[in-house]
Amino acid sequence: MPKILIVFGTRPEVIKLYPVIRALKGYEQAEVKICVTAQHREMLDQFLNFFHLDPDYDLNIMKKGQTPSNVASEIFAKLEPVLQQERPEYVVVQGDTTTVAATAMCAFYCKVKVAHVEAGLRTFNKWLPFPEEINRKVAGVIADLHFAPTRKAKENLLKEGIDSSRIFVTGNPVVDTLMSITRVKDEFKWDGFEDLISSMDGKRLVLVTAHRRENFGPPLLNICTALKTLSEMYRDHLLIVYPVHLNPNVWEPVHDILKGRENIRLIPPVDYFLLVNLMLKSYLILTDSGGIQEEAPTLGKPVLLLREVTERPEAVEAGAVKVVGTDKDRILEHAIRLIEDPEEYNKMAGSINPYGDGRAGERIAKILMGEEIEEWEPERISERE
Repeated sequence: MPKILIVFGTRPEVIKLYPVIRALKGYEQAEVKICVTAQHREMLDQFLNFFHLDPDYDLNIMKKGQTPSNVASEIFAKLEPVLQQERPEYVVVQGDTTTVAATAMCAFYCKVKVAHVEAGLRTFNKWLPFPEEINRKVAGVIADLHFAPTRKAKENLLKEGIDSSRIFVTGNPVVDTLMSITRVKDEFKWDGFEDLISSMDGKRLVLVTAHRRENFGPPLLNICTALKTLSEMYRDHLLIVYPVHLNPNVWEPVHDILKGRENIRLIPPVDYFLLVNLMLKSYLILTDSGGIQEEAPTLGKPVLLLREVTERPEAVEAGAVKVVGTDKDRILEHAIRLIEDPEEYNKMAGSINPYGDGRAGERIAKILMGEEIEEWEPERISERE
């Protein structure tokens, strides 16, 4: 009976690993154990409850003002006893958090094999995004199985000398979760957000998320200034909704510049179900998020990416995402074009979905159980529907 230990610590990780957990639990011969580091406590707990997951181990490492070094050291101290006790055949990690890098290192020291979900993403700049680029490269050096979401991610791994027999193109399991939620979207109640929805009143919704570490300071100020100008230009036609991260480096400048504007709603961070429903209602998304670059193309929503580089070039090449950086004038130029040019908008909204078909979790589970799969190939959303 193979024993598989799945380790995660943040909201994006559990969103993307849940389809893998669900698929693995469909195998009677698999013993699945869950360990959470709780690198992000509150947001993680929301999704443990949402997915009805009861961890076997909770390292509970989150501390106020923690740094990546703090997180890594706590994981090293607390995860090793779990690995020594369980001796799993594989430790499964996802993505590029400090939890991922530290868990991979700890598993290596304990001579436990590592399987990396969402493997092979690269910007080839160790400082952008920070610290994610190095975190995922560390995991890539250690991993025994690499679950690449796309063909390009597989090519990155091959160039790094990874044997092709250990790389599998599976699609990204975030699409599995996203499609599950969209199937029940009509059941969603906007409790507490009725005023926000009613204030749309025929306006186009522009969803904004911006909170990455590399955008702290002048880049975020530029983003907010662009949003302020956009709100003034389209006072009667746009409603800008911005769930604002609680980090003071984000919360304070955003509220200083944008608070009180008639057609801008600054709201607290929202759960994933609400975020998906906001994406579904949106006309356009401005973001520095990694996950939204994968989710929005699946929903047919154009994205302006508020970063200088991306480790997810597939959506850019497909035409669903434009990298606009944090220059105020460039943000405005591209936003205005999408608002005023239907042809340009439709080109982005109708592009290829490069990230999955809702079966990535199933493929990953099959590989872990020693079964063969057909690798994921991208398709147009219209072809899938």
